[in-house]
Amino acid sequence: MSLERFPLSLAQLRALKHSNGRSWWLGIFIWIAAFSVIESVVGRPAAAALELRVAIDEGVSQVAVGSSTKAIVRDGSGRPLGEIAPMNAFIAQPKQGSVSLDRWQSGQLWVEPTDGGYVYIGDRWYRGRTLVVPSKSGLTAINYVDLEQYLYSVLGGEMNGNWPPEALKAQAVAARSYALFHRQKSLNGIYDVVDTTASQVYRGIRDESTGTQAAVNATAEQVLISSGQIIEAAFHSSAGGCTENSEDVWSNPVPYLRSVQEGFNEVSPVAQWGEAFSRSALSKRIPGVGNIVSFQVVDKTRCGRIKSMQVVGDKGRKTVSGEALQTALNLRSTLFSIVPQPVLEASKEKAQTSPSTFQVVGRGFGHGLGLSQWGAYNLAQVGNNYQQILLHYYQNTSLAKIQVK
Repeated sequence: MSLERFPLSLAQLRALKHSNGRSWWLGIFIWIAAFSVIESVVGRPAAAALELRVAIDEGVSQVAVGSSTKAIVRDGSGRPLGEIAPMNAFIAQPKQGSVSLDRWQSGQLWVEPTDGGYVYIGDRWYRGRTLVVPSKSGLTAINYVDLEQYLYSVLGGEMNGNWPPEALKAQAVAARSYALFHRQKSLNGIYDVVDTTASQVYRGIRDESTGTQAAVNATAEQVLISSGQIIEAAFHSSAGGCTENSEDVWSNPVPYLRSVQEGFNEVSPVAQWGEAFSRSALSKRIPGVGNIVSFQVVDKTRCGRIKSMQVVGDKGRKTVSGEALQTALNLRSTLFSIVPQPVLEASKEKAQTSPSTFQVVGRGFGHGLGLSQWGAYNLAQVGNNYQQILLHYYQNTSLAKIQVK
């Protein structure tokens, strides 16, 4: 795989320089670098297109695999073992360190549809082909799928096919870059990514639409690069007005994941949110300090996300990370504040208050790194194109185009 110069039309360059969006876009240009990336493909099956290996079911006791058309069943070396009839499936199970599927048994089994058919894995249909391998705790089913066709589904799982086309295009480039980054860096010899939010949401053809397909096709093979390498284009649902520097969320600074102000009032269902908790409920979710009396911020990011907070109770106090509080309270992000809600005690001659409930008020959804999906939506709505959206959220990057050789 290599990267080549990515041509922009004169109209696109003018659009980048004279955006009809917000004034802070003025002066942004794309400078395209040409370079090559040498990638080892040892141990991967030969294929005409760039395939991604996606773990669909990992470590399961059994998994259904089938095909919409006639499929060839092969062993790990590629030797044909038999055929599966159209619209048929079998249950794969581990057996003596190998994989058993109907009358076939081998150390690994391939199911390869003919005539452009779909594969069935677990309970969904996917493009591409299936490899089932034994694992320590059962079986792992991996979908080998063309990268661009993989993205048809990812865009529907991560965004919405009815969103503005420029937002979908921005997501397509980010998702392609993210997948290829992990494909190159993967330490797992079996697969490159998983099908959940731990990588990117991928649920097969059910999430495809004309909108997602058009966005992927319009940006075919385009990626974001920084210092001659494809970037880990992290993204999230909503930034709440400000994205973070990578070192404030991850451990190390990354030149292309720098904090940026969004500069607009986000229109989304997760822009602002809140939830009330009783003191007893909070004390159960955050044990070890007795009845909780107050919360005190110890450290926060430049955008205001909680890095650590001290929880004060009537039996002690402890410092808890923002991520731990987010998990314990099931919050959408670490961009929140906790405010005690006093109750007036009328029985006393002089009014006093005590915190019987706490109000959590927050903004955004996700870790706050890289592209904000709702931010992309809002920027596209006011006329920004996908290049502008990407170069706003991913600093110190440029667009390039991969070539599969």
